[in-house]
Amino acid sequence: MSTPSILPASRVIEPGQLPAQRRKNLPIPLPFRFPAQTVDRDAPNRHAELFYLQKQIQSQTPMVIVLEDGERVEGCIEWYDRNSLKVRGRTRTLIYKSAVKYMYKLGDNG
Repeated sequence: MSTPSILPASRVIEPGQLPAQRRKNLPIPLPFRFPAQTVDRDAPNRHAELFYLQKQIQSQTPMVIVLEDGERVEGCIEWYDRNSLKVRGRTRTLIYKSAVKYMYKLGDNG
């Protein structure tokens, strides 16, 4: 009968670890980023967006917001945050900014 061989300490693999030769062949996972998040290079655009939204809120401008799926939402913007807009029209609607394709003033021909 043969006795079971014991691996030397240098060959012991801890749970969750892969040997070095197998570890380097695996792809590195890419970091996930939400579309609405901004990075430093988007800062000037972010400030312009915030200024535009604040101006429309203060003047209670009727707006048309066209969503990615083609749906149109009409109303005045009540408030906004980093990820969403609250629009008061026929009903009060909360819209994710990532779902907005574009927006324009109701009087303008879009």
